[in-house]
Amino acid sequence: MPSHIMTASVLGLDARRVEVEADISPGLKAFAIVGLPDTAIQEAKERIKSAMKHSKVPFPRTHITINLAPADLKKNGTPFDLPIALAILLAQDYIDEKATEDHLFAGELALDGTLRPIQGALSFALLARALGTKELILPKENAAEAALVSGVKVRKAGCLAEVVAHVLKEQALECEPTRRPKGTRKVSRGSDFSGVRGQQQARRAMEIAAAGGHNLLMQGPPGSGKTLLARCYPSILPTLTSEEMLAVTRIHSVAGLLPKEGVVLDRPYRSPHHSASLVSLVGGGSNPRPGEISLAHRGVLFLDEFLEFPRSVIESLRQPLEDGCVTVSRAQGTVTYPARFTLLAAMNPCPCGFLTDNERACICSPNVISKYQKRLSGPLLDRIDLFIEVPKVKTQELTDEAAAESSVLIRERVQAVRDLQEERWKDLEIQTNAELTSDQARKRIQLTKEGKALLQHAVDHYRLSARAYFRLLKVSQTIADLGGVKEVDVPHIAEALQYRQER
Repeated sequence: MPSHIMTASVLGLDARRVEVEADISPGLKAFAIVGLPDTAIQEAKERIKSAMKHSKVPFPRTHITINLAPADLKKNGTPFDLPIALAILLAQDYIDEKATEDHLFAGELALDGTLRPIQGALSFALLARALGTKELILPKENAAEAALVSGVKVRKAGCLAEVVAHVLKEQALECEPTRRPKGTRKVSRGSDFSGVRGQQQARRAMEIAAAGGHNLLMQGPPGSGKTLLARCYPSILPTLTSEEMLAVTRIHSVAGLLPKEGVVLDRPYRSPHHSASLVSLVGGGSNPRPGEISLAHRGVLFLDEFLEFPRSVIESLRQPLEDGCVTVSRAQGTVTYPARFTLLAAMNPCPCGFLTDNERACICSPNVISKYQKRLSGPLLDRIDLFIEVPKVKTQELTDEAAAESSVLIRERVQAVRDLQEERWKDLEIQTNAELTSDQARKRIQLTKEGKALLQHAVDHYRLSARAYFRLLKVSQTIADLGGVKEVDVPHIAEALQYRQER
């Protein structure tokens, strides 16, 4: 009778339950794996043979058939090594079936039988909790990551022999205690706002963007400090909440980009080169993986030299900027990745970069400038909350030895506003003003009579779209929050209008 061992396969961000069935029958020596396995699983046969030999457990020299059920679900990756080896041992009656019931196993085997870490361990833990399994057995390097999920008993193993000893009840595997680490703030050397000279409007816009989660686009000549400002931006971001930390860690786990700690403690900051392809930014591939916009979830996606990106790549940002997620459709299925990020972009006003420079003449023709600026479409510009000009820093400001306001002070204000928003919108299950829908913004944002009149006048005068109207309203709310005011008034709307660019 075939044996059964439970494991899982990750599709997108979710783990799907998979039953590993093993049947050993008389006949010529053979080892077959069926059930839509990929190349990595097919190659597992040689790893499993060697690992079982070095672990001093029997490997049958007859006909072995392994089925990965359900057979219509494509399986990929190396987490199937350990459950396949255990299924073979179970089929030989070397281990007891009751000892593996309601257990979920996953791990890659080395030739000497040691267990190597896998990708997506956090998704395995979430599935184990949903299925109500007794224990989740993983490589020891993945235990800390899986222990972020409460309600799951995670046991960590170093090799196949240790797992077999645990199943035979000879020596129990060590449990990994559930943990809830606290987030940190990513501050690297040279990225403090105290080192930025001048650019008061840009500093203010960045504080508003960080406080409300708003998208920001900077335009200015080369050397004006756009990239430096962007590098300082992470230093004023608030800490990750427990829910955000879990979501971010899950994405990085599936992508195989987790740090040694097994958990992402800092808000992500992704800065792809302008030669990045559409798939690398959005995600996908034959075996779908998260792209840069998903890896920036709950963090920052910085696109330097914005208009140098291919037009198709820039336009692909429309849906995630609006919906906070990206859906990748492929022949084998459709997966949805979260993509609630803050877009931080920097661009030159023209190909030579000196159109707005008062000291150097622009050498671009009007036709070239128009063609260059048209790479940024109206619909995408409509999704940008804050647009600022970053002028060249004056020599007097550049040589000023007096330190500007540090990131620590700005971060304290940003954290206070984020805490306020989290409490205010907790019934809506959102965390920032930028996440409000149009209907929510209309009903929940309070305007004074004068503020409402100014907003109506601005919409008519600047011919704002409905999307621009609500984004302007949400930015005004963030400015009011920074000022400690409950109602949005004329000064808040007037400042928000300064950061809009309409075509």
